[in-house]
Amino acid sequence: MIRAVVFDVGECLVDETREYGTWADWLGVPRHTFAAMFGAVIAQGRDYRDVFQEFQPGFDLYAERERRAAAGRPEHFGEDDLYPEVRDALHALRADGLWLGIAGNQTVRAGRILRELFTKDVDLIGTSDDWGASKPDPAFFHRVADVVPAEPGEILYVGDRVDNDIAPARKADMLTALVRRGPWATIQWRTEAAEKLPTFRIESLAELSPLIANCNAQGR
Repeated sequence: MIRAVVFDVGECLVDETREYGTWADWLGVPRHTFAAMFGAVIAQGRDYRDVFQEFQPGFDLYAERERRAAAGRPEHFGEDDLYPEVRDALHALRADGLWLGIAGNQTVRAGRILRELFTKDVDLIGTSDDWGASKPDPAFFHRVADVVPAEPGEILYVGDRVDNDIAPARKADMLTALVRRGPWATIQWRTEAAEKLPTFRIESLAELSPLIANCNAQGR
């Protein structure tokens, strides 16, 4: 039985296209060039933060986030950056009686934005900065298991990355859903791991409610 659903943030709930565009602007790099390098780094299996190093060796992401904030150009996302089906999908899952959470690799500032956007829609919002552990570290998923009122095998973790979301959540004995959007899922979608590891492979969060209902009906 699936009793709880926990969502990643970037490219799961939030379309990060605009935000990465603002990073290209901050670096003084054409957006299409930044996007091309971003895809190349992901395809090579490297950490996405290497993208910044390619354009500015020694780049300190934390320090630059603070510099952007001080300059009145902080990282930001809002209602317009949510994928279009997010609200309806959350409402459907809530109507199904499921416990809902959001947990991802996000800053304290992003956590505040998430709470403004989703406090009425979910039961808990946690970030890597809140917890002192980042995906794919097992400690992150142990923390998820600690705060969700369900057994690990009753938790469905939804994300867009096989390496950061699906594989470590599976190792933590959770069920998983891989959503196909954003650069990581697009590049990883046809890999063996992406085909075999997830419990569900979806194109939209709107697919979750009927899939979970069917799964739970079979488990009764």
